[in-house]
Amino acid sequence: MKKVLVLFIASLFFMSGAKAQNTFVHGISSSYEWPTDSLVLKKLDHWQDLKFGVLFHWGLYSVPGIVESWALCSEDWITRYGHENYQEFKDWYWNGLSKKFNPTKFDPNQWAGVMKQAGMKYVIFTTKHHDGFCMFDSKYTDFSIAKGPFKNNPKADVAKYVFDAFRKDNFMIGTYFSKPDWHSQDYWWDYYATPNRNVNYNIKQHPERWEAFKSFTHNQIGELMSNYGSVDILWLDGGWVAAENKQDIDMPKIAEMARVKQPGLLVVDRTIHGKYENYQTPEQKIPEKQLPYPWESCVTLTTDWGWIKNPTYKSPNQIITMLMEVVAKGGNLLLGVGPTPEGLIEQSSVERLQKIGNWLQKNGKAIYNTRITPDYHSGNVWFTADKNKKTLYALYALPEGGKVPAIIEWEGNIPAKHSKMKLLASGQSIKWAVEGNKVKVYLPKQIAGGAESLALQFDIVR
Repeated sequence: MKKVLVLFIASLFFMSGAKAQNTFVHGISSSYEWPTDSLVLKKLDHWQDLKFGVLFHWGLYSVPGIVESWALCSEDWITRYGHENYQEFKDWYWNGLSKKFNPTKFDPNQWAGVMKQAGMKYVIFTTKHHDGFCMFDSKYTDFSIAKGPFKNNPKADVAKYVFDAFRKDNFMIGTYFSKPDWHSQDYWWDYYATPNRNVNYNIKQHPERWEAFKSFTHNQIGELMSNYGSVDILWLDGGWVAAENKQDIDMPKIAEMARVKQPGLLVVDRTIHGKYENYQTPEQKIPEKQLPYPWESCVTLTTDWGWIKNPTYKSPNQIITMLMEVVAKGGNLLLGVGPTPEGLIEQSSVERLQKIGNWLQKNGKAIYNTRITPDYHSGNVWFTADKNKKTLYALYALPEGGKVPAIIEWEGNIPAKHSKMKLLASGQSIKWAVEGNKVKVYLPKQIAGGAESLALQFDIVR
């Protein structure tokens, strides 16, 4: 069977972890259980076609530009940004920042336009992080964007306008929701200290308080599933809140309720392997090898999930190279972008995302709608396969700051005799040869020495 091979050149990226976040990034579950619901399977297959999504962290932490929520937690790696007293810090964070968060420039259509141009196909929006501050209008708490200084703004129910804007651009819609809620008296009870990220009282001794927290969680997720239009993904964070850690919030009941309201909903109970983790989510890293089940690497554009001042960015080529590797290994890439406190995607992010999108406009055929192929890696080359089984793509990772070589080589995936090799973007014919088990591609002078990605196409022998 003839197959098409497409070769991409992009920068090689060795991923480094975020700053303090290396101490609490989520890993990957030890096993996977395939869903049995046909609607879930159908949506999961569609999600696997999309390959590239965006994750927005936006909340109180965006006002001063600090790491999201975690400074509230009394663990030994925490930094409290100049505050010497814990209670004073909590008052400043929960009470002070909630009175300052007034994103008067909030423009969800700008967000959607930028991400669409970047080539993204699905969105995960943080409706509530661990600090408990809701980015939606919940009747179960006043601790939300819709109850503070922004309450009189027509877009005060922020989540609604984010989802509506992205839905208009045909994005798959996902809602991030934190299972732990450190602001809730039914999770962090003021009667006790808060030594770490976990519930701070003995659940067995105070079962009525834990039952109240379970109802609170169930009801808030029910609001998100009922009041915000079609939702495709329920993305649950805070994997330490789980039955296996004696913090059972009754996931079967939550999932059943959510799917009654949103049939076919993908439920992603992060790091809790089983029927409610429909795809896995390694954080700030890429698995070493291909995985035979659905997964996404969630990685930040800068060093942080939320907005910070003067961030260090990954280059467009680094993101492109990560995307190539992730897709070749069978996953999706979820890129974290932090909107500003005013409610916009800042220009420095926009410029980088535009460059990624320009590359995907030319070369997306080797990314979207693809699946893994057994021979997926040779040197600096990553391979993906089209779902129709007739097309194979190869993606070449150019070292950061390097130039396109005059000759590109890889082993295996030998072209068929008399195959025509050509540039995918322009259709220009390219010379190639086979020496033993090695393929050599000879690039024309106007291509060699360049620093932009390119794609080649040819028939191969399997």
